[in-house]
Amino acid sequence: MENRVIPDDIVQPFQLENAVARGRLVRLGPAAQEILNAHEYPDPVASILAETLALAALVAGIFKFDGLFSLQAKGDGPVGIVVADLTSDGALRGFAQFRADEVGALGDKWRDGPVPHLLGGGYLSFTVDQGAEADRYQGIVELTGATLADCAHNYFHQSDQFDGVVKLTSGRGDDGVWRSGGLLVQKMPPEGMVLQSGDAADEDFEEAWRRAVVLMSSSRDDELLNAGLHPHDLLFRLFHEDGVRVFDPDGLEMRCRCSAERVENMLKSFPRAEIETLKIDDDVVVSCEFCGRDYTFSEKELNRVYDG
Repeated sequence: MENRVIPDDIVQPFQLENAVARGRLVRLGPAAQEILNAHEYPDPVASILAETLALAALVAGIFKFDGLFSLQAKGDGPVGIVVADLTSDGALRGFAQFRADEVGALGDKWRDGPVPHLLGGGYLSFTVDQGAEADRYQGIVELTGATLADCAHNYFHQSDQFDGVVKLTSGRGDDGVWRSGGLLVQKMPPEGMVLQSGDAADEDFEEAWRRAVVLMSSSRDDELLNAGLHPHDLLFRLFHEDGVRVFDPDGLEMRCRCSAERVENMLKSFPRAEIETLKIDDDVVVSCEFCGRDYTFSEKELNRVYDG
């Protein structure tokens, strides 16, 4: 038998043959690790950031967009903010801000409920930005539940446009490399029609949907994180009774959008006197929170930025 290449850093779209649900499977390996390499994240922070990356890749597929999808969790806990964004051409990045002493004091407690222990109270937001020619969409929900998946379900339940279930996981292997993965199944409209509130539901259709959710939930964390398991094989194992059709996968890569030009434009948005107060050893250093790259501006370069 011909050896198959097992893809990594992808989103694999699929649809059940019974037309009850469509879905997406995300697998992140090198891309997730490269994003985490930008900062020295302790394990609890690395774990929730890796899951945030997977959630962003899954949920972005719900929206048909040409531009930028952003997911942000902001709370009052030891991890103040976690951000992931994804462009329509597969450029993924993310970062987290945290208070190291408070994270360290948690020990392993965070595993019982990453959201309340790490993020605390706050909100989860989804934003789609397609540029100046299109309206900006934003959905916001409270951080309710023990996990990011619980928070996503809270958003789904509040949305009139979406009925779905998501599963997320992340972990560091014996080789020290972080991976994350997830599954999302979305209920399709019965016979192509959207049921309005109060309409009778087709019991056979609803039963098939409940079965799809149960089958998706039977996926194991080790399967979602297994770089040696082909996504097609996992989807077949889960949904072969109803039949599953796969489509071309979408590739993902860590690609930061920061640039010297963008940093210079940001500097010019502040008064020169204010920027002068940020000098370290006669230079102004601006660090990208996503990739960790430093942009250094000497006095001469600041003159060029402000006077050029």
